[in-house]
Amino acid sequence: MFFRLLMESFRRQRRRKMLAGVAILLGTTAVTAMLALATTIGDRIHKELAVYGANIVVYPKADLLDVKVGGVDVKPASGGAYLKESDLEKLKTIFWANNITGVSPELSLKGKLEGSVDRNFVPTQVVGYRFIKNFSVQKEIPALHPWWRLNGKWPQGGTADAGEVVLGSKLAKSLGASIGTDVYLKKDDGSYAAFALDHESRPHTLIVVGIVDAGDQTDDAALMDLTDVQDFLGLPDAVSRVEVSARTKPEDAFARVDPDSLPPKQREIWYCRPYANSIAYQIREAIPGAQAEQVRRVEQSEGNVLKRISGLMWLVSAAALLAAGFAVSAAMATAILERRGEIGLMRSLGASKGSIALLFYSEAGLLAVLAGTMGYLLGSGLAAWLGARIFAGDGGAAEAVLIPVLLPVVVALALVVAIAGSTPSIRTALRMEPSAILRADA
Repeated sequence: MFFRLLMESFRRQRRRKMLAGVAILLGTTAVTAMLALATTIGDRIHKELAVYGANIVVYPKADLLDVKVGGVDVKPASGGAYLKESDLEKLKTIFWANNITGVSPELSLKGKLEGSVDRNFVPTQVVGYRFIKNFSVQKEIPALHPWWRLNGKWPQGGTADAGEVVLGSKLAKSLGASIGTDVYLKKDDGSYAAFALDHESRPHTLIVVGIVDAGDQTDDAALMDLTDVQDFLGLPDAVSRVEVSARTKPEDAFARVDPDSLPPKQREIWYCRPYANSIAYQIREAIPGAQAEQVRRVEQSEGNVLKRISGLMWLVSAAALLAAGFAVSAAMATAILERRGEIGLMRSLGASKGSIALLFYSEAGLLAVLAGTMGYLLGSGLAAWLGARIFAGDGGAAEAVLIPVLLPVVVALALVVAIAGSTPSIRTALRMEPSAILRADA
């Protein structure tokens, strides 16, 4: 009998049930879309802000030391200290290894280049990058600098006779060099490197394979393969700096605390949160002689954007649920008003208030499950569409964002909205006297 009454209520009040169902459907669609986006927005924003470069930089700790004689800084321009490129494999052993999305080692030197126009050697910053992966944790340097615009190709390593080089746009103009021409490199101190085939008589020959426009100091630099620079300096396995790109949690007051000053339990909590500071701390532990620091302009921008967007998402979700609750309440109030004669008859025949309340709550619950499930599916599609439009840098194509764990969450929220919206009307109906209702309908 109970289930018959339940089904009859849906058959006879299709319009009222549809209005309440549409309200729940729209609310759960908006909530699903916001929750689905929230689960991936951190990675998406990280990709969008990758144009600012890596968010952690690693360099030799010895570079922090000042070497002065008679008040004159005599520390070599390179810092005189290097990290081992082979140690970068140890980054896979840190707690947040899976959050590291890119690692790019570099080795720089102050050299002199001679071009075809100006036959004098021009002081130049030469930087060696890894343009091809050498370790599983590394990432090609162009991926960490997507704003670089290259005409030509990246250097892939040279031979004993000639190496390959990419010139910054300003440097290429001053040297009168173009793709395919030769330039000549020697150390800033005037000595020739053992890398040259005939190092006693001439500097090393480099073939220009590309011109890069970076919009920063790279436009005045020469870029070579890291192995070539290591060979040129006679420093195999050496790197002077490492850029690290990692997915991180927005910085808060707890992130800026010195972990060594915390009690063990608090230190463990700090250590196990993906702050840029905690990842940098773990990098310092893993790589001997390394100093790792976050790049604040990138990290703070990412944190601020994520915080504001997350706040907007919660606001939209709360507003959608509140509007759905009011709509359900209005629809249920009208439905119960139309069925007050039925309520009075059931009460006069001996039905308890609990059984009548159970009937109406069952109607609301069944409606919430159906509308919530449909809202989950529509919301997942909406999240895919919004993600493709907002984060066009990911390719612009909508990808499915079906997250199974969200289904019970969304259905539970739909049940809460339906029950909360129905309760005032049900309580009003149960307070009615059966005799008064039947006389009014007579």
